[in-house]
Amino acid sequence: MAPKKQLHFGWIPFVVCTVLSLFAASCRKEAAPAEAPRASFGIVIHGGAGAMSRQSVKPEREALFRQKLSEAVLAGHQILKAGGSSLDAVEAAVRVMEDSPLFNAGKGAVFTSEGTNELDACIMDGQMLKAGSVAGVKRIKNPISLARLVMEKSPHVMMVAEGAEKFAMEQGVTLVDPKYFFTQERWDSLQRAKEREKEREKEREKEREKEPKRSSSLFDMTIPEKFGTVGAVALDKAGNLAAATSTGGTQNKRFGRVGDCPIVGAGTYANNQTCAVSATGHGEYFIRLNVAHDISAIMEYRGASLEEAANQVVKEKLTKLGGTGGIVAIDKQGRIALPFNTSGMWRGYVLGPEGKAVVAVF
Repeated sequence: MAPKKQLHFGWIPFVVCTVLSLFAASCRKEAAPAEAPRASFGIVIHGGAGAMSRQSVKPEREALFRQKLSEAVLAGHQILKAGGSSLDAVEAAVRVMEDSPLFNAGKGAVFTSEGTNELDACIMDGQMLKAGSVAGVKRIKNPISLARLVMEKSPHVMMVAEGAEKFAMEQGVTLVDPKYFFTQERWDSLQRAKEREKEREKEREKEREKEPKRSSSLFDMTIPEKFGTVGAVALDKAGNLAAATSTGGTQNKRFGRVGDCPIVGAGTYANNQTCAVSATGHGEYFIRLNVAHDISAIMEYRGASLEEAANQVVKEKLTKLGGTGGIVAIDKQGRIALPFNTSGMWRGYVLGPEGKAVVAVF
């Protein structure tokens, strides 16, 4: 009987490894996310986030907001369309909103507990990572433009109060009478806030009588019903990003309180390698989380998309801490994100050369 031939399977491991390697390479190729269509340029704006509903916002008032948001976003878009810079675009958009009494910035700024207006603003250039900001100014019609002067005409990043106003005069900026910022609506709102504060103080006094050892905060940290901070982010045709934010701060604020708006990385940030961000909300929380920069950092260090990073910070981290508000952002590919964890946020955008303004509230 002829001996049986022995089968040799030494080649099998080689073939299996080769097949598995090719399969893995194929999977990696398929798993790579397809790049979303990029907008060659675009601008996104916000006019504040907060507790609002379709029932609480009257149609005629909503129409006024929508009209002004459209005007602001188109003002910035026209600059981009003509080949202008993202810095010029965000400044122009924010100035439109600063000049309107509808928003809590510039003309429509809320009052402090002393019945004055203290304005903050910040602007950042994503190409050079340069920034300028002002805080606590009382006689500057357009704080965002002064913030840009700080960035471009001084070696500093931030100036405050009288010092910032002195710098403004040296730069040829005309100071306005503080009465310019008076609006009856904001004044009446301050009086209502003071009445609520008195009522809460009475309640706290009763609590202290029941529990004498229990501490009671000197500050009223009740979350405001709405935030009217304004902001804009943009990508220009040269691929440069910019962000700008302006606010009157928190109504009835005390002791020179400053929120996130003028703080680079908290309420405003831009980096050509990642994104540009402008925030609106309960500023103390945005400062603690460094919200604007955190979104950029998650993109840079984790490789996350803008939408993933923005949602993680706003809808997870901010919400978990108890903060409320939202952001608008645009990345270097022209993709945008507009997450918020409140019931509404005034917002709008225009992408690409079409020039059609998209405005939304809820």
